[in-house]
Amino acid sequence: MTGSPGSPGQVVPPGPGESREGESRPGGPPAAGEPRAAGEQRPSAADPVAGPDSRVRLVLWRHGQTEWNVQGRFQGQSDIPLDEVGVQQAQRAARLLAALRPDAIISSDLGRAMATAAPLARLTGLAVSADKDLRERHGGVWEGLTDVQIRTRYPEEYAQWRPPEGEATATVADRAGSAMERIADGLAPGSLAVVVSHGAAIRLGAARLLGMPEELWGVIGPLANCAWSVLARRNRRWRLIEHNAGTLPEPVLSDDR
Repeated sequence: MTGSPGSPGQVVPPGPGESREGESRPGGPPAAGEPRAAGEQRPSAADPVAGPDSRVRLVLWRHGQTEWNVQGRFQGQSDIPLDEVGVQQAQRAARLLAALRPDAIISSDLGRAMATAAPLARLTGLAVSADKDLRERHGGVWEGLTDVQIRTRYPEEYAQWRPPEGEATATVADRAGSAMERIADGLAPGSLAVVVSHGAAIRLGAARLLGMPEELWGVIGPLANCAWSVLARRNRRWRLIEHNAGTLPEPVLSDDR
């Protein structure tokens, strides 16, 4: 497995202080890339009303490409490493995400996620914290099978997208969503964390946080390899800011629906 669990490293103050709908507010935190005034302190996590920017933001970043992605095999929690393209994707995306000046990096403990997080950790100087609740959906007997094999051998389960001996859709949503909420609870107001996870875990966890009913979870499309979504929380309410960012439109190689 690439990378190792660790505690979050030094906090790097992020940018923008925004009012509702993104209008800048006088006296708010500086924009990304602008220095803070000497001695200026970030509001503490214990003081949720301190400062004009009470939001916390999560960049939900899917891992880079693997050989099983290319082959169309259901990966689930099988620990499949990044391929050469996936490593390059992670390096490119890390340069973009580093510009957001993240305060923390939290990753699924599976190797392909930790390897995706590694270039961003090197660029930012932050340690990567591992969280097993960010793992991909456990696919049971489907893991390692192609879509054609699953559809042929398990037609009824395929129609319901219910892997035998695997996790139920709602279970994945609860697990991943709870992990994301827990990460947000540990951030100071105005902070941004990069959360490195997997296609289904990100999509279902985000849908849970957004309060979407289960019959509408399919409205959120799957993520491409090394693409990300951004969620923001203010006053305990979540909002989808971006989805499938970081790439031009391209086919999604994923075992997520």
